[in-house]
Amino acid sequence: MPTLGDDSAASEPPTRVSFTLRELLRYFLYLGALGFGGPIALVGYMQRDLVERRRWFTEAEYKEGLALAQLAPGPLAAQLAIYLGWLRSGVAGATLIGAGFILPSFLMVLGLSALYLRFGGLPWMQGVFYGIGASVIAIIGRSAVKLVKTTVKQDRLLWAIFGVSAAVTAYTESEIVWVFLLSGVAAVLVRRWKAPSSRPAALALSPAAAWLLTGLHGPAEGRTLLHIGSFFAEAGAFVFGSGLAIVPFLYGGVVDRFHWLNERQFLDAVAVAMITPGPVVITVAFIGYLVAGPAGAVVAALGVFLPCYLFVVLPARHFRRFAAKPGIHAFVDGVTAAATGAIAGAGFVLGRRAITDIPTAQIALVTLGVLVQKKLKIPEPLVIVAAGVVGLLLKGAHGT
Repeated sequence: MPTLGDDSAASEPPTRVSFTLRELLRYFLYLGALGFGGPIALVGYMQRDLVERRRWFTEAEYKEGLALAQLAPGPLAAQLAIYLGWLRSGVAGATLIGAGFILPSFLMVLGLSALYLRFGGLPWMQGVFYGIGASVIAIIGRSAVKLVKTTVKQDRLLWAIFGVSAAVTAYTESEIVWVFLLSGVAAVLVRRWKAPSSRPAALALSPAAAWLLTGLHGPAEGRTLLHIGSFFAEAGAFVFGSGLAIVPFLYGGVVDRFHWLNERQFLDAVAVAMITPGPVVITVAFIGYLVAGPAGAVVAALGVFLPCYLFVVLPARHFRRFAAKPGIHAFVDGVTAAATGAIAGAGFVLGRRAITDIPTAQIALVTLGVLVQKKLKIPEPLVIVAAGVVGLLLKGAHGT
């Protein structure tokens, strides 16, 4: 079994080692259950464990999968896992590995969703999320800064796209898909004008099963499941970047368009994703559960992960032929810069709801200070749990 905390490296020759699909599935079940740290950390674990230590995949195969995951919309770590499963056993391997990677965190979110639905109105639960919400805002802000450093860098064009996307998201309080697409097109046109770049790269349920559709507002209608499926499939098909890139898109639909959740509940959903391992976008299962019970959670998860699965499996055979084209990279650069700007804009919007007084501002600042201290190396989930305890002590006991 892999050990996520062990960084020792064996000095063995880089020869390919044979392995079974069962062994690969066991690894991804483990990673999905204990892999904290977000998409960048998760893809790092895969490189360390599967390429450097076990030598199940070559460095070239890993980089091809990472490039495809970056080019396609959807959650980065899940797409890389699907690609590695496809390399091992084709469509069957991609399907099994993708499901195995997502399943542990999905089950955890189901449990947390049930607890939230049962106890969300109690003062102690409100106090916990009072602190967690402020902490999450600090994490979103830090993630936006890190993404700027790795995606926008010193490129003036990408900075302009980033700024426009952040401003539009903050002003409209929603993520507009056309801004993403136009950002990609703009990057292609501007770079082609300068010089071609050569950089690398509804169900009918019996009354006895009505609980399957029961969320915050009682049993949901069948058409609600259709809305959940179509909306989250749209999110999975059009959102590029890290797991947090989906936050502004979800906010615009879940809070403003469909009014499924209020701002406080939406921020709680983001917090739940932060304190569970695996893909950050598993927050969609929490939202689906609150809207339409366990059935809503399943439909939401299928909706957001199915597009990313198809974006990996369908082009996998032909990917190498097109991956190096400058236009493809320019489009992805533009869309990624827009996604980073949307994260920054969403952080501003959510921050106005979560940081409402001096204690929440202090929690956010302390969280940020802890996370930027590299010597401390405190995992984000532990910081969020600590913020929840502080929130409970400050507010929960009094029920205010």
